[in-house]
Amino acid sequence: MTFVADCRLRLATDLFTHVWDPVVLAALAGGPQRRRALRARIGGVSDKVLTESLHRLVASGLLERRSFAEAPPRVDYALTALGRSFAEGPMSALGAWVTRYGDDLVEARDRLHPDGR
Repeated sequence: MTFVADCRLRLATDLFTHVWDPVVLAALAGGPQRRRALRARIGGVSDKVLTESLHRLVASGLLERRSFAEAPPRVDYALTALGRSFAEGPMSALGAWVTRYGDDLVEARDRLHPDGR
């Protein structure tokens, strides 16, 4: 089998390459949230990085941005059906794998790089 650089597999694996994207998806698994609440729930993410992540996830079809004509204006972010399938499928499977083998990963890294690099 030949893998083309722009194939569907690359598109799927790119979803894991941005550090905060899976975290944002996991934070929205419980339901729609406003940006400020999302940032508070995640913790440690800058405004700029959260904005980039939200834009990237909306563009990829995993999130939807809902605007409400209220005073003051309100915007919520929510998982789409595609985003929910990703969170409940590959992300869930990876989470289960890390729960089972995460200590082995850390130990292997520590053996190779005892100084933590």
